[in-house]
Amino acid sequence: MSFHPNILLIPIAYLIGSISFAVVVSKCMRLPDPHTYGSGNPGATNVLRTGNKLAAALTFIGDALKGYFAVMLARIILGDQSLTSTLSSWVLCGVVLAVFLGHLFPIFHGFKGGKGVATACGILFGVNVILGIATLSTWIIVAVFLRYSSLAALAAAIFGPIYFVFLFGFQPMGISLLAICLLLIWRHRSNIHNLMNGTESRLGSKKKF
Repeated sequence: MSFHPNILLIPIAYLIGSISFAVVVSKCMRLPDPHTYGSGNPGATNVLRTGNKLAAALTFIGDALKGYFAVMLARIILGDQSLTSTLSSWVLCGVVLAVFLGHLFPIFHGFKGGKGVATACGILFGVNVILGIATLSTWIIVAVFLRYSSLAALAAAIFGPIYFVFLFGFQPMGISLLAICLLLIWRHRSNIHNLMNGTESRLGSKKKF
């Protein structure tokens, strides 16, 4: 079997995902390392606990854009039919998982990454804009009415693969999105425990550090 150069898109996606914008933004804005306060999670929600809304917004945007960029880069190189072409579809599936795993286990930050909500959002928009809007809308609705970022993330994670199947049917990409869903749930296991105990922090709450 000959080596296909498109496979290199997968490790490239992992390296892109390994850039933690929570750490980068915090350093640039002279904020504490997000690993050292709150939940210890390098993500937008934890950065918001500093009270710096701009830093939190930049973290979310950066983490989302890296997911979007990795997927779109792959789609451009693989071609417009990358969701249905056999080889391209599986390579794109690998890219999707790689950029997400890069965020969860970043090689540039000691493999201590975030929970992946923003990156997953960017990935979904990269796969399909309607898919991204539908999933993001689910997150917003739950977050606005219940004010639990973790619960909103869990709802969006569950509905993302469902929306994909509704839009595209059973495609290989659905397997990757299901894997991301399960990883998101796993990364939120402590939040699930807190939600069940009624101790989960609401959006906008601050913690001392």
